[in-house]
Amino acid sequence: MLSIFLISLISIAAAEYKNEIISFEEATKLMGVKDLPREHIASGLKHLKRSVSDLPESFSWKNNGGVNYVTRMRNQHIPVYCGSCWAHGTVSSLADRIKIDRMKKGLAGPDIDLSIQVVLNNGGGGTCHGGNPTALYAWIKKQSDAGLGLPVESCMVYEAVDGKPNFSPDYHPSGSCMTCSTFGVPCASIDKYPNATVLEYGTVKGEQEMMNEIYERGPIGCGVNAEPLLNYTGGVFLHKDQPLINPTNHEVAVVGWGVDENGVKYWEMRNSWGEYWAEMGWAKIERGPNTLNLQTSCDWAVGTYSVDNYPCGEDGSFCQS
Repeated sequence: MLSIFLISLISIAAAEYKNEIISFEEATKLMGVKDLPREHIASGLKHLKRSVSDLPESFSWKNNGGVNYVTRMRNQHIPVYCGSCWAHGTVSSLADRIKIDRMKKGLAGPDIDLSIQVVLNNGGGGTCHGGNPTALYAWIKKQSDAGLGLPVESCMVYEAVDGKPNFSPDYHPSGSCMTCSTFGVPCASIDKYPNATVLEYGTVKGEQEMMNEIYERGPIGCGVNAEPLLNYTGGVFLHKDQPLINPTNHEVAVVGWGVDENGVKYWEMRNSWGEYWAEMGWAKIERGPNTLNLQTSCDWAVGTYSVDNYPCGEDGSFCQS
């Protein structure tokens, strides 16, 4: 009886955190898209087979040789609560990979931040009530094949609500890109905009595949049990401290790994709850024994990005190719 009572208490506690991850099938049904591929692999994946012993003991894109290769931190919960972690973890990782590529090529300039609000406006894998990371990358690939891609943040900022796919000057947020030129003049849509595309995408799991994919091509989005992390403040979250009931209900980004002063291996994890959470928005999760399900389901994408613009007038008129 006592064990049943304890399990019931654990179940109640686990229910406190709303599950923000839905299945691929649920997501594609919401999108109204049939036969959306779960993966599109264009390059070889031989690097996933490399032995963990052939990789560095510690590695991070956050601080790689004293250089930061990751993009800015985000907060999915402002200006209102929105369960869009599935978009934040994946889109931030894609933006990180773009930054890595640009820095390797010596391309100067600010980071290319991508619009998560456009994803929510178009239902690209889910809503503020939850979504699927794989379906999001599949949606961006579909958009990319249509010549659209995912626009930059400056054309549609995050508002933490489900918008509308078609532009309307009377409803915000709506459409993909827009501009509002001055007082008393209706806002206008922008049809040609700087964007990022997805050329291929897939999934990895387990310590070996995750480490190799991160090391070879950049950060990845991974599912995790967020309930025990709600009040996490720092240090390595240990496997022994995870709950008996351990669902995957949240998406984060994993950018590297390391070993602490006690010899405990860990993942370096970026969350989307703002810098005032944990270690300036970051956490360390024990690596190896699949702590909090972090090693169960991870997504990656490889893409391209705009280097040229379609110059437009301040009011969005006469965009030129």
